[in-house]
Amino acid sequence: MINRIVVNINQHITCRSSQKGVALLIVLWVLTILLVIVFSFSFMTRTEMLSTASFRGGLEREFIAEGAMERAIMELFYRNVYKNQTIELEGREVWQVDGTPYTGQLGNGTYTVSIIDESGKVDINAASDILLKNLLLNIGISEEDADTIVDSMMDWKDSDDLHRLHGAENDYYMSLQNPYKAKNSRFDSLEELLLVKGVTADILYGSKERKGIKDFLTVYTKKNRININAAPKEVLMAIPGMTPELADSIISSRQTKETTGGTNVRGVLGENYSLMSRYITTGGSNVYAIDAVGHKENEKGAYAIRATVVLAPTTSPDAQPYKFLYYKKPVTITQ
Repeated sequence: MINRIVVNINQHITCRSSQKGVALLIVLWVLTILLVIVFSFSFMTRTEMLSTASFRGGLEREFIAEGAMERAIMELFYRNVYKNQTIELEGREVWQVDGTPYTGQLGNGTYTVSIIDESGKVDINAASDILLKNLLLNIGISEEDADTIVDSMMDWKDSDDLHRLHGAENDYYMSLQNPYKAKNSRFDSLEELLLVKGVTADILYGSKERKGIKDFLTVYTKKNRININAAPKEVLMAIPGMTPELADSIISSRQTKETTGGTNVRGVLGENYSLMSRYITTGGSNVYAIDAVGHKENEKGAYAIRATVVLAPTTSPDAQPYKFLYYKKPVTITQ
């Protein structure tokens, strides 16, 4: 009898111990699940906070870049009024339109903005094949690829179906996996070059190794000459007879006073003037490319805008003072 009582007591103790163990395991599992929920919620909250801060920072950089764009347009109007002034007051200097970068403060951010007169670029609808090929060679395109691209560009815009030695017409484009016909008309945009044989996205837009040809081409001037007062060095080097030393002299001379008039041009170019004269001009246009980049103080990252703007002629007082021909944001700008 006593043995049975002892056995029952042991069984009861064992049962209660087992129940306590199960309860302990349940409690541990519940705590684990709660901890996972807490950590997940904490992670999600932190992610949302960082995302919100990033969005806010990006928005602020965008507004700074837009403010820089408006500043650049204002400077263009100021330039048109005062570009021929003989005395420049400190802080009221006329901005250059040759790609010179200008920086400024806007709120708690900074901006960098540059302006290029489109006449300082190579117009793909009017320029000679010599200028186009030299430009391609100078930015690192092989001679074989340059010949293909230039001849194909000429074939794309001419009105016939006869292709040049390295060019392409309908027979080539219609043989592609996604066929199309050559335009046989002028280019309406630089992006249209991607349809031309030999032109790739890396060549047009650039890569880490080199700038794209898009930075040096235009469709807006309808001129076959280069404005040496606005052309970047890469474009200056495309002019037959140009040397790096001459290009540097031109850039240096226009930092103080623009090279206006034949006499000054001859003075800078010397004996090379006769060779270059058919490819160059000192006259500008009323169409400008603007790059505006916004930065936040003590923060990484930037927001860039690229636009092409045309100023209204002074003979049209009732017209809009300017209008955008091209406006893209955000963009990647290779410095």
